[in-house]
This record gives sequence, C-alpha cells and structure tokens, in this order.
Amino acid sequence: MTIELSRPYSPEKHHRHRDVTGGWLRPAVFGAMDGLVSNFALIAGVVGAAGAGQGAVLAGFAGLVAGACSMAAGEYTSVKSQTELMRAEIAVERRELARNPEGERAELAALYRERGLDADLASKVAEGLSSDPERALRVHVREELGVDLDDLPSPRLAAVSSFCAFAAGATVPLVPFLFGASGLVVAVVVSMLALFGFGAVVAVMTARPWWLGGLRQLALGVGAAAVTFGLGHLLGVTVS
Repeated sequence: MTIELSRPYSPEKHHRHRDVTGGWLRPAVFGAMDGLVSNFALIAGVVGAAGAGQGAVLAGFAGLVAGACSMAAGEYTSVKSQTELMRAEIAVERRELARNPEGERAELAALYRERGLDADLASKVAEGLSSDPERALRVHVREELGVDLDDLPSPRLAAVSSFCAFAAGATVPLVPFLFGASGLVVAVVVSMLALFGFGAVVAVMTARPWWLGGLRQLALGVGAAAVTFGLGHLLGVTVS
C-alpha cells in the first residue's frame, strides 16, 4: 500500500489581471485614435476644397504637429491637476491620522463593518492595520480615496504617450501623399484599414469582440472624414 503524504498548502494564482490603473493606456489609445481620425478628416476636407497636392501635405503636417502638441499639453495639465488633487487629499489624511488616530481607527472599523465583518473582527482588523502609521495611511487612502500611493498617475508619461500616439495616428493618412499619391483614394483605403485594425486591437485589449471594435472605429472615422470632405467641397465651390 502506498501512502501519499499531503503537501503543505500554498496559495496559487490561477489567473492574471492586466494593469487597468496605469497612466499610459488611456492617453495612448485616445491620442492614436484622435490623430488618425482628425488628420484623416482634415486632409479629406482640404482635398475636397482644393484637391490633392501640396496643400493637403502641408495641412496634414500642420495637423500632426499642432494636434500632437495640443494633446500632450492637455494630458499633462489634466493628469498634473488630478495628481495634485490626490496629493492634497493624501496630505489631509496624513494630518488626520497624526491628529486623531483613535477616530481614524474607528472610521476604518466602521468601514469594514459596512463591508460585512462583525464588529469584533472589524475592530481587530482596524487595530492591526493602524499599528503602523505608514501602513495605516496607505489603507485609509486606498479605502477612502481609491488611490494607491505607489501608483499615482504620471503627467509626463501621459503627455509623452499622447504626443507619440497622436503623431503615429496622424501620420497614417499623410503617408500616401508623401509617396506621390495624386488623389484621396489611397489615403482613404489606408486610413480605413488603420481605423479598423486599431479599433480591433483596442477591442482585444479590452476583452471585446475585435470585429465590433474595428467596425465601430471605422464608422466613426469615415463619418468624420465624409463630413469634412463634403464641407470642404462646398466651401471650395463657393470660393471658386
């Protein structure tokens, strides 16, 4: 008879989660989409008004540079303001912990009671977590503000991500003209493929059907370009 000795229990991770709190994904995705759609629409409007040529290329470059700088500045200001607000609230929590540790411990115990722990266990948990002031601060900040002290958003990272992503997206509809395209057809085909492809990639990253994300982004981008092309054509006819 074979006797099997039981192994000591060790916790295992059966799955992994993607990082959903970092400061780079949202500005990168938004920047690339915005760059592709806005520059595609801008070039379409210029071509609709004056035809393909040097004007379309100049407009595409101007849209790329101006849009990338605007996106970077906007993201930096937005994330910087958000981070400063977080730090101000963290400072408030730090002062409260130093001034009234008993009250903060009672507040933490009450929070755990609201989450389903009985009163005695909630008090013990709160007391154990509050024994170290720095740990207590981290717990209060996480529980009350939903903020991780080690993962505050970076304004520089958001700005750089936005700039690079917007420039990359805005380059797509401009490339055919740099290689001598004489009309909008090639730029439309390339931009449509990029719109569908990028939408599909983002959908996969967010656990959605790739074809749905691709078609949705394609419809939005083509719709924006069609509107600006039509307006450009009407204005071009009126001016001429």
